[in-house]
Formats: sequence, C-alpha cells, structure tokens
Amino acid sequence: MSEPLPRRAAVTGIGVVAPNGASTETFWKSTREGISVLDRVTREGCEDLPLRVAGQVRDFDPSAAIEERFLVQTDRFTHFAMAAADFALDDAQLGRPETDAAPFSVGVVTAAGSGGGEFGQRELQQLWGKGSRFVGPYQSIAWFYAASTGQISIRHGFKGPCSVVAADEAGGLDALAHAARAVRRGTDVIVAGATEAPIAPYSVVCQLGYEELSTVDDPTRAYRPFTSAACGFVPAEGGAMLVVEAEAAARERGARVQAYLAGHAATFTGASRWEESREGLAQAVRQALEEADCAPEEIDVVFADALGVPEADRAEALAIADALGAHGTRVPVTAPKTGIGRGYCAAPLMDVAAAVLAMEHGLIPPTPNVFDICHDLDLVTGRARTAEVRTALVLSRGLMGSNSALVLRHGATDAS
Repeated sequence: MSEPLPRRAAVTGIGVVAPNGASTETFWKSTREGISVLDRVTREGCEDLPLRVAGQVRDFDPSAAIEERFLVQTDRFTHFAMAAADFALDDAQLGRPETDAAPFSVGVVTAAGSGGGEFGQRELQQLWGKGSRFVGPYQSIAWFYAASTGQISIRHGFKGPCSVVAADEAGGLDALAHAARAVRRGTDVIVAGATEAPIAPYSVVCQLGYEELSTVDDPTRAYRPFTSAACGFVPAEGGAMLVVEAEAAARERGARVQAYLAGHAATFTGASRWEESREGLAQAVRQALEEADCAPEEIDVVFADALGVPEADRAEALAIADALGAHGTRVPVTAPKTGIGRGYCAAPLMDVAAAVLAMEHGLIPPTPNVFDICHDLDLVTGRARTAEVRTALVLSRGLMGSNSALVLRHGATDAS
C-alpha cells in the first residue's frame, strides 16, 4: 500500500493593512509602482523625539471595520490584525465555521515584537494622572503580544490550535512556519501573520535604544540599504495576515491556491552581531531550501531583510552568495520595505504578501529610494521588473539575533 501524500500548506487568502495601502489591492498597486510613503512622524507626542521619519498607516478607520466591543478592549496593532484577517478570510472565501466540529479545524498564529504600546501608555497616563480607579480593565490584556491571536479567534469562533510567536523581527516568518506545520499535522486552516503599531511615544522611546535606528530627517534618505549612504532603518506600522490551508481541503472547496509554504528554517547569531549573521542567515537559507527540495538556481527572486546598516547589508549580500552560490549574484533581489519602513515582525509578512502577488502578476517590485548599489547584488530599483516568478525566497533578521528564511512556491506548481 502506497504512503499517503504529505499535507501541503497552501496560501489561499491574503490581507494587508500597510502604510502604502489599507487594503491588499492598494498595497500591491503602490508596491509594484515603487511608491515611497515614508514621511515625517506626525503621531501626537512623537513630534519632538529624535525619530523623524517612519511609515505610518494614515487611511485606516478601525471603527469602520471592527465592532465597538472589540475596539475598546484592543490596541491599534490588534485593529490592524483583525482587519487584515478579515481581508484574508474574504480573499480565501472562507466564512465562519458552520458545524460543531468545524471551529476546531481553524486556528490562529500571530507574531508581535512591541505589543500594544499605545493602549498601555494611555492607561499608564491615567494611572499616574488620575489614579488606579481610572485604569480600564482591558489594560491587562490589550498590550499583550498574544492579544491579536486571542481576539481574532474569539471574534470568528476559531477553536483550533492558537499561539503567538515571540522570536524577534524574524518571528513573522516563524509564525508562518508554525502555521505550515500545524496544517501538516492535521489542522485544516490556520490564520497566520503579524502586525505592529510601534509609532507611539512610549514605543518610540524604547526604540531609540537601537543603534540601528535611523534618525535622518529626510524621508528620501532615511532608509537606503545596500548603498554607501546606508544609515539605519526607519520603523513602520501595519502588517499582513494569511490564510494557510491544507491543499486538499482548499481544492475540495474550490479555493484558489495562491502559493505554497514550501520550506523554512531559523537560526540565532546574537544581538547586533551583524558579521556573524552572514553565517546564520546562509545556514537558514540552506535548510529552508532543503526542506522545500529546492535547488539554489530555482530561486527567482529574493526579498531581502535590508536592515540599512553597512555591516548588516554586507553580511546579507554575502549570505545570499554563500547559500545560493553563483546564482546569488544573478538572482533579482528586492526590498519594497524601503518605501514603507521596516515593520519589525510585520515586515517579512508584508514581504511574503508582496512575493505571492509578484508570482501572480509576473512582476518583481522595485526598491524605492535606493539607486547607488555598493554590493554585488542584482537589486531591482527604479521600476518593477517583468519576470516569471515560480519560487521566492524571503529573508528576515531581528535586532536581537534571530535569522529566518522562507521558500514560497507559486500556486500553480505541480502538486506531485
């Protein structure tokens, strides 16, 4: 008797709320056109802080997307997550579970690096300004990293395996790996992703301790990785959620498979040890390729971590060459995040969304604000590049030392 085919983890829905678009469609339109929306920080309380430039979500009205009873007990980062999850579920044409058993076949996995800073700051101001009786009861849960996982599962009645990943910025990719493995173990659907809302006074002050943070006040120059003018990264808010589904279940209900989560690996090399991240990132890529049964030359595009720190950029360029060999200097590399900011755990999720859409549309989006490349990379700049994208590699590193790599296959890939 032949062995049953392994359960493949398929992406059937994408939802994005980003600085360049509060919907998946507007996000992709801006991304493929290379539009930069980086601008001066305007959030109340942040105007006089050293951080001058960020990627802010400006055209998002949470009250239009989320019920009041959820709004009052959640932070902005969870508002993004709930809205993006709705977009992803709609894209996957997946409604609320209708049978007693169905809720247990759907789970939620999210990653977060900063949690609900804005909500927490407001309540702490109430505490010190007015007293403990003025602190709302939701302070105990709204700031917490797991809040988005909990609120999405409660709101939609999902009772399957739920979790939160705390693994530095690279945790965004790790959350998708957890989703893929849950699907392979038997769960039909996982709603997975990451969102962040770090543009609030308390959160920004915490970030000022990062040596890698850019404090340049010109939006066109504040975030320019892989150039001689690299001066750090600028933060961003927003994020993306995906519906990750067992391929067989998706096919059975007639869903469109947009991509496969084919391979993933993670390593750890220590906080701000950027030279050492070369070896750690390369190893993550090799292991992800091995899990995906993918040869280096099959990679059609690399979505780079693109920290914007000279030592880190050099380490990443060398890691790509180390892991992909000669193909590493020829494969197109892109970093759309230079137009929206680096959204911590959410950054690689927005890259994954862009990678899946790049496969669908046959376009590799450009790297905004970057022109004079000083590394041996085929970095896509200026305008989108037409290409047949069947396999994409997404990279992510965290300031505390996590490295992660994810291999995506096009949804039209042969199922054999």
